[in-house]
Amino acid sequence: QVQLVESGGGLVQAGGSLTLSCAASGRIFLINTMGWYRQAPGKQREWVADITRGGNTNYADSVKGRFTISRDNAKNTVYLQMNSLKPEDTAVYYCNADIWTQVGSMPLNYWGQGTQVTVSS
Repeated sequence: QVQLVESGGGLVQAGGSLTLSCAASGRIFLINTMGWYRQAPGKQREWVADITRGGNTNYADSVKGRFTISRDNAKNTVYLQMNSLKPEDTAVYYCNADIWTQVGSMPLNYWGQGTQVTVSS
C-alpha cells in the first residue's frame, strides 16, 4: 500500500507565496517522476510541473518563472514553491508519482488526495 499525502495549502493574497509538500509512504522500492497537477472549479485537471529522480524539471508555461519544484529522494518527498501567486492559481493541487513497489515490478501511478490553494485578489 502506497500513500501520497499533500500539505501546505491555504489562503494567500495575490503576490504571496506558499510551499506545498507531498510525502510518499508505504511499500516503496523506488520513485521515478514526481509531479504536481491542479484542478480549478469547473475545469479539467491540468499538469503544473514534474521532476525526475535525477532532478530534471519541467513546468507548464502558466507557472514558469513563478513556481519551483524540488524533491528529497531520501524522504520520498516532493515540494512546490509557489511565488507571485495569482487568483487564477486557485485550485486543488494534487501530487502524482510513478512508484515501483518491488524489484522487477512495473511502476504504478499514484495520486494524493489534494490540497486546496486559494489566492485572493
